[in-house]
Amino acid sequence: MKKKHFIVRFAGEGGQGVVTSAEGLAQAATQTGYHAMTFATFPSQIMGGPTWTQTRISTTPVRSAGDELDVLVAFNKEGYETHRDEVRQGGVIVYNSETFQLEPDGRSFGMKFDELAKSTGNARAANMVVIGALAYLVNMPQPILEEFVKKRFTRGRAEDQEIISSNIKALSLGRDEAAKSGFNLGEIDAAIPPKYPQILLNGNQAIALGAVAAGLDFYIGYPISPATSILVWMERNLVGPGKFVYQVSSEIEAITGVIGGGYAGKKAMSATAGPGFSLMSEGLGLAWMAEIPLVIVDVQRGGPATGLPTKTEQSDLFATMFPAHGDVRLPIIAPGSVEECFYAAATAINWAERYQGPVVLLSEHALSERNQNIAKPDLSKLRVESRKAYTGSNGYQRYEAKELSPMPLPGGPGAYVANGSEHDSIGDTTHLAERHIHMTERRWSKLHLLEDGTFESENADASIAILPWGGSKGPGREAYEELMSKGADLAWYYTMFLHPMPPALLAELRKKKLVLVPELNYQGQLAFILRAQGVKAEAVTQYTGLPFKVKDLVRRIGERVKAERKEGVRA
Repeated sequence: MKKKHFIVRFAGEGGQGVVTSAEGLAQAATQTGYHAMTFATFPSQIMGGPTWTQTRISTTPVRSAGDELDVLVAFNKEGYETHRDEVRQGGVIVYNSETFQLEPDGRSFGMKFDELAKSTGNARAANMVVIGALAYLVNMPQPILEEFVKKRFTRGRAEDQEIISSNIKALSLGRDEAAKSGFNLGEIDAAIPPKYPQILLNGNQAIALGAVAAGLDFYIGYPISPATSILVWMERNLVGPGKFVYQVSSEIEAITGVIGGGYAGKKAMSATAGPGFSLMSEGLGLAWMAEIPLVIVDVQRGGPATGLPTKTEQSDLFATMFPAHGDVRLPIIAPGSVEECFYAAATAINWAERYQGPVVLLSEHALSERNQNIAKPDLSKLRVESRKAYTGSNGYQRYEAKELSPMPLPGGPGAYVANGSEHDSIGDTTHLAERHIHMTERRWSKLHLLEDGTFESENADASIAILPWGGSKGPGREAYEELMSKGADLAWYYTMFLHPMPPALLAELRKKKLVLVPELNYQGQLAFILRAQGVKAEAVTQYTGLPFKVKDLVRRIGERVKAERKEGVRA
């Protein structure tokens, strides 16, 4: 029986081509019609340190990076020793015999990655040697890889053909070396190319593209892992008349800068991580109070403090939903896949414009670095919103209405003061109780304008439900499907709109006997918030700096459901 998917992990040190190998394999696979997803984890130093990446190739859409490995590619002995136990029975270990040697064990073979690459005349082709070997192990035809190389390195340069030839030779050398080993994992099934155009990109790229597609024209940021690549993308691509990108020297400057952009009528955004978001807290309170549209992307990493700057976590939900002192609860959109990153960014821009206030897009490290092929967005179907701008005459009292009112733009009619102190209907400072009541209720009532979020629902009659959020969606979904195949009776729910949560979803969750929430944090943050809203929610937590494994979720959710059923019988 042909294989439906193939999982390979590359382990070594930063700078050895570990990341390049994973991304190259994913690119080669997706260009020929397969689906692919990568995952990368590395230390915080610029070079060196233990690094590993994983690529999953499948004939069907991929939801998670996968659990047990078909192949481990060890670039050094530490990589081998750290990851060898995760290779499935019948799997293969390929190691760089230039850096260490292993005794014959019936499941590993060595190759001289760099020496083979140098023999092609291109010392940088070691990753192609590895990809060639991997292709042999699953009987992936050589023409598929050669076509990938031609597409990747045809860039209109004089040396293109030389580079293409050396890389194709490297593929062949890797294939020949693997053939000598005598190992074979069986043939991966033929790709079934989707009937729609695809693109391969990571979550940060998708966020940048989605924001620009929704009309973003003002971006200010400060470099911080794992959000820096959004700033870099904007510096390279958000160009032209009316566009503005600037790198500042702190996150405090970034938040005040985007407040200025939003005040001036621009669609404004910044991206940061947990430590930077903390510095933006006071500025977000000002944007909420003065009702200024803007979007802040928080690409979560491990914390608190400097924490785990290059690891993944979902522990910023409390900080982003309740960032400022006083009565504040910001809108939160948390995508669960690379494709959702695109639409989450576009929706975040729309929401900020619609309700005239700050919106948080809550991503995470695992999504930021993950390469995944997605359906190419059809921009002609993308909804783009802009704020209601005031066009009347002077004397306009912007803050008088109970909910939303058109926003005057500086230089136009109806000039106003955007005040961080409590204010009256024209923005003048006041301490009157009735004004504070009126303005507080106005700010909160506007959130009802954002209750158009969608959600997924399946087997909704079941009394116990699973509700993952963010990047835990993929492993959660695979765990759900496996549990259902084993006879479990569970409901499935998912939304990327955490606040305001779609009212219909919240109503359904309140009826459940138990809602299990897989999330990557210690406190069970979404489960905590749901309990405050009348949902019998219980978190399934992990805080390792890595995503969930499907098998772990299957075991833990299965045990919890079994215990709940027994408790119900006793009752």
